[in-house]
Amino acid sequence: MEISNFNLLLIVSIVTLFLIAMIFRHRRQDKLLNLPPGNLGLPFVGETLDFLAKGWKGCQENFIFHRIRKYSSEVFKTNFFCQPVVVLSGAAGNRFLFSNENKLVETWWPEFVNKIFPSAVESSPKEEAKRMRKFLPQFLKPEALQKYIGIMDMVTQRHFALEWENKAQVVVFPLAKSYTFELACRLFLSIDDSSNIARFSHPFDHITSGIFTIPVDLPGTPFNRAIKASNFIRTELLAIIGQRKKDLAEGKASPNQDILSHMLLRYGDDGQYMNEAEIADKILALLLGGHESTSVACAFIVKFLAELPTIYEGVYKEQIEISKSKTAGELLNWEDIQKMKYSWNVACEVMRLVPPFTGNFKEAIDDFVLNGFSIPKGWKLYWSAVSTHKNPEYFPEPEKFDPSRFEGKGPAPYTFIPFGGGPRMCPGNEYARRPGNSCFHAQLGEKVQISETDSR
Repeated sequence: MEISNFNLLLIVSIVTLFLIAMIFRHRRQDKLLNLPPGNLGLPFVGETLDFLAKGWKGCQENFIFHRIRKYSSEVFKTNFFCQPVVVLSGAAGNRFLFSNENKLVETWWPEFVNKIFPSAVESSPKEEAKRMRKFLPQFLKPEALQKYIGIMDMVTQRHFALEWENKAQVVVFPLAKSYTFELACRLFLSIDDSSNIARFSHPFDHITSGIFTIPVDLPGTPFNRAIKASNFIRTELLAIIGQRKKDLAEGKASPNQDILSHMLLRYGDDGQYMNEAEIADKILALLLGGHESTSVACAFIVKFLAELPTIYEGVYKEQIEISKSKTAGELLNWEDIQKMKYSWNVACEVMRLVPPFTGNFKEAIDDFVLNGFSIPKGWKLYWSAVSTHKNPEYFPEPEKFDPSRFEGKGPAPYTFIPFGGGPRMCPGNEYARRPGNSCFHAQLGEKVQISETDSR
């Protein structure tokens, strides 16, 4: 017993001394390197719990604004996911990060994300970005999306006919998620069968919840459910990929019909095709990003329209004028989308207040100085869309809903960043615009009662 107690005391003593050493080492490093002001928080945990808690409550900007006021600096240090992190807020910080992508910084994801997307991180973020941008532009740029407008309109009309019409009450966010997921499946994979879509649509909710939670891989935890959901969806996708390969070989599928066919038939820089597991992970990431961010935007558009009658009437008037110009059964086209100027300003104001991406991480690939502060190589940086969007310096009365902010030249550069910026700007930013506008056209003629549970 005495030996056990001695061993326990020895372990506790060593751990205590280790933690004390870490704290003083960080303090010494701060003085030597002139690091940004801030607090690295508790050892290992840092300020992760407070950061995540604010995000779950939908007020991540409070975490950032509190520290900006405390340290009198838009650049401060903290600790997320066992990593020292420099948080940047404001146009100058955004400009620096986006213009120095792949020069001084590159995209970084916490290590635990590897368990959800195992093959998506086999190469460096820099190389992955280059590779993906060779695949996506011809499908997601505005010119390419023109041919998808009719498909989007058909999917939208079908969705509203089945899920919205003749309903006294609708729960918007789940419906928006099912709609955008169906749309993503149709455009990315040419899947149009509702039973096939339904089979693996629900597990995406587990992935979303698991990415933005404490990464504890134990049975029953959100992170564990996310891993299982990812494995299940990947298995389903591998079956779809195998069937598509067969259909392409037999001439039953078109080489240019969607992103999947393109990935299967395109050589990489090494002269090799992507393997099926790699394609499955990339399609998984595209489906997740393609429907999750868009569904959030669509749901909050409906929310604000329901709450703001004047804004609703402005959008309704614009959509009715477009509707009057169409013959019975005629689908929307690119020219119709271009006429939705006020509707798009409304959507932009929604994304200012509730950006699809609240922020993202990058990693310093070299030592550099920012605002007079030293940023060591290997440190992580976090840019925040929501704190920039709600900064009164850029958007007076930031909590006020005002679509006129986007008239004329619109906001100043690097102040409105719902999809990021620079080389790593979300490649689906143009894609995200189209379903939202079709959604306006399809249902604005009929008011519905919005359930209190339609927000995130």
